[in-house]
Amino acid sequence: MGFDLVKLIETVGYLGLIGIIFAESGLFFGFFLPGDSLLLTAGLLASHGDLRLPVLLLTLPPAAVLGDNVGFWFGRKVGPPIFSREQSLLFRRKNLLAAKAFYEKHGGKTIVLARFMPFIRTFAPIVAGAAEMPYRRFFGFNVIGGILWSVGATLAGYFLGESIPGIDRYFLAIVAVVIIVSALPSLIHMWREYRAEAFAFIRTRLLSRPPGRGPE
Repeated sequence: MGFDLVKLIETVGYLGLIGIIFAESGLFFGFFLPGDSLLLTAGLLASHGDLRLPVLLLTLPPAAVLGDNVGFWFGRKVGPPIFSREQSLLFRRKNLLAAKAFYEKHGGKTIVLARFMPFIRTFAPIVAGAAEMPYRRFFGFNVIGGILWSVGATLAGYFLGESIPGIDRYFLAIVAVVIIVSALPSLIHMWREYRAEAFAFIRTRLLSRPPGRGPE
């Protein structure tokens, strides 16, 4: 198995895996970490006896859940002051109010679905905290999403490694396919849920453009 993820896991061990999953789940700088790929690879290594599957299943879900919790409280702490700066280009109070309304309506399923979407997974709990989503509601859906994601991806790697001989040679391609497939239901749901709003936004932008002015 000559690819970097295996070397990374062999280098950092269980503690490193736990730390990466923790950081990628909710720390602001963790969005670039390969959480899905590492879980799948860890499962593959467990199928070969290089890691112990029970240890992975007992330690990685709490790391995912705790990471989201840290992201939530970070957002709760720093979000409102940042978004209250009316002159800021991105962090405007109207954006925070829109996020708050969104999480009041869709927050629970968003926390679960975001688990299966790289990049979005990192920022969803931060935005939920900034939007003042009730913590009890957040925590319940956070636990569900954290367990489904960490256990599901790890077991997928494990069973692929056990059932397909020589899968190591194609594992990077399989990782990409699994990530796309796991994110597809979330993307389809979001498209069905918000396509009307997206089209309305586009129409508003087109109609509000002054006559004779080309695309921005």
